[in-house]
Amino acid sequence: MDGVRVRASASRALAKVTGQALGPYQSAVIRIGFAGTWLFFLLWEFPNRHELYGPDGPWSWEMAERLIASNRAFTVLMWSDSTLWFELVYAVSVLASLLLMLGWRARAMSVLFMVGVLSLQNRSVFMGDGGDNVIHLMAIYLVLTRCAQVWSLDARRAERRGSASAGAAGPVLWAVLGVLFAYGAVTARFGYGWLVAFAAVWVGTAVWWMVDRYEPAGEGRAVLDVLANVLHNAGMLVIMAEVCLIYATAGWYKIQGSRWQDGTALYYPLGLDYFTPWPGLSSLLASSGTMVMLLSYGTVAVQVAFPFTLFNRRIKNVLLAVMMVEHAGIAVLLGLPFFSLAMIAADAVFLPTAFLVRLGARAARLRPRRGADAPPPPDAEPAQVPAGSALS
Repeated sequence: MDGVRVRASASRALAKVTGQALGPYQSAVIRIGFAGTWLFFLLWEFPNRHELYGPDGPWSWEMAERLIASNRAFTVLMWSDSTLWFELVYAVSVLASLLLMLGWRARAMSVLFMVGVLSLQNRSVFMGDGGDNVIHLMAIYLVLTRCAQVWSLDARRAERRGSASAGAAGPVLWAVLGVLFAYGAVTARFGYGWLVAFAAVWVGTAVWWMVDRYEPAGEGRAVLDVLANVLHNAGMLVIMAEVCLIYATAGWYKIQGSRWQDGTALYYPLGLDYFTPWPGLSSLLASSGTMVMLLSYGTVAVQVAFPFTLFNRRIKNVLLAVMMVEHAGIAVLLGLPFFSLAMIAADAVFLPTAFLVRLGARAARLRPRRGADAPPPPDAEPAQVPAGSALS
């Protein structure tokens, strides 16, 4: 009997993993969070873009060329040292971030978003912080996910027109990307790994579009559905593991050092001009040894404990709220808003589905109701976007 139950449980788990893309609301929040964070960062640093990633930066073209030749990092900025090319890449990065946040042609935009993030960050590797590293990783993982099933323009198109890949914009967009990919391949701009990855995405998208248009209810569509669900669920699992790894390593490294044990890791930054946008508030906090001790030990305890609380929903939700509040405090107190936004977006993968559904229902009530566009009641199930949305 035990063997039968194990096989039945395994069959149900396999059917769930292959039969649906799990966590549609969580993936949507991650998409919106990371695309929005990177968009706001690019717009905020727009006046300084040449110093950060462009021709006027301290990390010169020759230095970047030597480093990339050794580590094989991916960046299209090294295709040309022209200022016009840099401006074009920066503008496309801004546009891709905006459109991915809105969920328009999310698959194509996720690829462009990844290309923009990697290109800019790998061009000047010493300009970022921990938040940039998180965005760097999540930009890659987002390509695997079906992150536009809900709260996106793709989902609205699927509801109105029956398929998220409907319309001519998708094929035209992927044709342009195909031309760019072919140029990069012919001129040997891509390493072997990136060449295979981009080819797989482009060919898979073409096959999906053809099946979605000419055989939407056939066996081929069912097979593609299973593959898309498996990739999405694997991507979400990697994102969750990455967040746990970030907190676990950060917490255990803090335990091993004396700076967090005596509170100086928090106390000294509160006295640095770079980390004190509100000097009065920083001085007030630094003057209280009790508060410094509570924040120091509380931070370490929460980071170490969080991965072990995932199997207890209530404790996990409490620690999740504490970490999000902590990151919001870091944004205000230490002047690190983009780092905090990136970490809050990463934390969102563990938000409860019921909370996100209620949040979406409340947000929908704020929109003007126009006939068929009226939002569903709060307890309604989310509309299932056809699988074409994964590769539209």
